[in-house]
Amino acid sequence: MAPAPLRKKVRPAASRNGEAIADLMLEVAQFFFRLRALGQKTGLITNWGAGAFGFMRSLALIGPLTVPQIAEMRPTSRQRMQRLADELAAEGLVEFIDNPRHRRSKLVRLTRKGNARYREMSARLHEVAATMGADLSEPDIRRSIEIVRQLSEETKDAGGD
Repeated sequence: MAPAPLRKKVRPAASRNGEAIADLMLEVAQFFFRLRALGQKTGLITNWGAGAFGFMRSLALIGPLTVPQIAEMRPTSRQRMQRLADELAAEGLVEFIDNPRHRRSKLVRLTRKGNARYREMSARLHEVAATMGADLSEPDIRRSIEIVRQLSEETKDAGGD
């Protein structure tokens, strides 16, 4: 009797997808740490950390927001966002203004100085970004953004705030 032929083990697609997602997660994490190091070298990450740019970006794009609203947009605490708002206010980059919808919860908005600093940082980010991904097409980059966004939402839904 001839030995039974060896069969190649076939993994289900879900298992292969899970492995690929895990690989992507590890690559994104490595990219994050490299990006953070580059941000520190180029001044995009300030002595307040990376949060300052994102905080100011939210205000520049959306307009005045309360600290709790800003905190809800990020995987961080309201207290951390309050400290950041206070630090940015001490530098004259943001100011607290009355909130017509809530007496106690002030709105935070960019000052002229803060808007100028945000524009400088944004221009610097675009300069750095323009030096990367030369062999990638814009549609590939846009698709990558969609994929990372989707996975970010799924992570949030799974409890990753």
